[in-house]
Amino acid sequence: MASAPPTRLAFLAISMVLLSSVAMAADFVVGGDQGWKLDFDYEEWAQDKVFRVGDNLLFNYDNTKHNVVKVNGTQFQNCSFTPENEILSNGKDTITLKTEGKKWYICGKPTHCADHQMKLTINVQAEAPAPAPSSAHSLMASLSGVLIFAIAAIFA
Repeated sequence: MASAPPTRLAFLAISMVLLSSVAMAADFVVGGDQGWKLDFDYEEWAQDKVFRVGDNLLFNYDNTKHNVVKVNGTQFQNCSFTPENEILSNGKDTITLKTEGKKWYICGKPTHCADHQMKLTINVQAEAPAPAPSSAHSLMASLSGVLIFAIAAIFA
């Protein structure tokens, strides 16, 4: 029986390592069950949450009444934006948090931000480190490695 080409074995081994260490991103529905709406305390909603690079913000709202505008800190304070700002308006918008630091979002409809507090600011932290493997995880990883090499031998 011929052995598997080294590149196939290397690919399988690398795939196994990568798959076993993937950290899961979290999805945050902004406002929870209330969604993105007038007169909701988004500061209170966000205060006990930890946002990390790779997580997603899910904005659910009636797109005939609201939108989501990505703004900077000054625009957030003034509830203002310019045509250069990204405006999301489909009613089920997902924003993937790609970088660390402060992020600011407002509703761009007249008076919604200033008079109805329809604005959100968060602080995004670095990606969470991969969890240390538990003994059960280590056992599964070992068994997975054996399984991959067995499959590689079969297809060799």
